[in-house]
Amino acid sequence: MMNQLIEYDKSLFVFLNNLGSPTWDNFWLTVTNTYTFIPLYAILLFLIYKKFGLKSLLIFVVIIALMITFTDQVTNLFKRTFERPRPCGEESLMGQIRFIAVRCGKYGFFSGHSSNSMAAAVFAGLTLKPYYKNLIFILLFWSAIVAYSRIYVGVHYPLDIICGLTFGALSGYGFYKLGKFMMTKYV
Repeated sequence: MMNQLIEYDKSLFVFLNNLGSPTWDNFWLTVTNTYTFIPLYAILLFLIYKKFGLKSLLIFVVIIALMITFTDQVTNLFKRTFERPRPCGEESLMGQIRFIAVRCGKYGFFSGHSSNSMAAAVFAGLTLKPYYKNLIFILLFWSAIVAYSRIYVGVHYPLDIICGLTFGALSGYGFYKLGKFMMTKYV
């Protein structure tokens, strides 16, 4: 059963990865770049400051730093535990895929880009939902685009993405609850 699931995952990856074209490569390389969305993060922090004030912003910054550290470290733990090679490192896929990323990396289960972007989307979307009701949908869409970029550039399988998004959503929700608790206790 698990072997069949992995084969489906590889087949779906090859299909999705091959939908790419050189025309779109620079766009997806920009999307997958970690630093591309710093302006988005700055805007979200500004919105939090605007709605909650400076003291709350400082608490939120600490919570966000803890959340990103948590998701990143758990992702790395999973990668080292499962040791699932990335598709760009699979000899059997070399002639079948488009690899355009800057580097491949060793292990890919599960995607750190997916988990971190989803955690940030859920956390910020829920935190700001009382003030910006549709923001969460925009952030979830953004997270899905970031996640898909990892397939496009050739470094993650769809299951890596799905598991990363799921873990990120759970982390974002958990840290959102922590943020609410901290706001009632210290602000």
